[in-house]
Amino acid sequence: MTDLEKEIAVLIVKAVDLEQPAESIDPDAPLYGDVLGLDSIDILEIAVVISKEYGIELHSENVANEKIFASLRALSRHVAEHRTL
Repeated sequence: MTDLEKEIAVLIVKAVDLEQPAESIDPDAPLYGDVLGLDSIDILEIAVVISKEYGIELHSENVANEKIFASLRALSRHVAEHRTL
């Protein structure tokens, strides 16, 4: 796991009150669905935290959201490419 992936994993755990440590999140596992038990409201909360922390505009109607939030690794890659903070 990269440093940015670790940082974002910690933000995810705090944003949605996951009961598992950030280090245990598989960077390639799907964020949405059964693995972490996250639903669309959780993804929205994560998007808000990511937007505030990294200065990235994330919109619910963005057709790329499925790819952006596909996994911790995909989200981290998107943040690395688009962060302004």
